[in-house]
Formats: sequence, C-alpha cells, structure tokens
Amino acid sequence: MEARAIARYIRVSPFKARQVADLVRGKDTEEAMAILRYTNKKSAPLIRKVLQSAIANAEHNFDMDSNALVVSQIFIDEGPIVKRMRPRAYGRADVRRHRTSHITVVLREREVK
Repeated sequence: MEARAIARYIRVSPFKARQVADLVRGKDTEEAMAILRYTNKKSAPLIRKVLQSAIANAEHNFDMDSNALVVSQIFIDEGPIVKRMRPRAYGRADVRRHRTSHITVVLREREVK
C-alpha cells in the first residue's frame, strides 16, 4: 500500500528542488526528515512539509506504521512559469521567468525480510 502527498505550484526551480529530492529518495522517513532538517537549501523545508503530509496521510488514511515507512518515490515536476518584465537600459526589457514546481512524495511500508 502506498500513501502520497502532492504540493503544487511551489515557487522554487525544479532543477534546484531535484537536487534536494535526490538526497532522500529511498531513505526511511526518520532519516529523510533529519537530512531535510539540516540541508541548507530553499527547497528543503518545502519538501519536508510535503513529507510530513505524506506521513500523516499514511497514518490516518491507511493505518500504516509511521516508523516503518520508506520514501519509495519522490519526484519534482515542472509547473507553470510565471513571466515578469525587467526594465533594462535604453528602454528595453528582459523577461524574468519564475519557475514553479509540483512536489510529489510517495511512501510505502518497509518490506519485512
């Protein structure tokens, strides 16, 4: 059984968020929370919040044991790009692209050997 949580339209670059997501993929939830707590990146607390939501979903919706959960999948999809204009010299303008992300965390129970 799998439990998931999704955060959409998060104002962080997908490339930068994937760097943090790669750190916790495949780890158990306790270790993943510790890694995210001490990672000094903008996306770390955002991913941590989604992970906490996935843990809560697993406990309350599926009666899964929170101590036996593993981050089976975590992926960052690209959201819409918000475009803004930046004034430049001689009356010109550049386009500033503010990228957004969709963060998905999927948890499953650790397999007993």
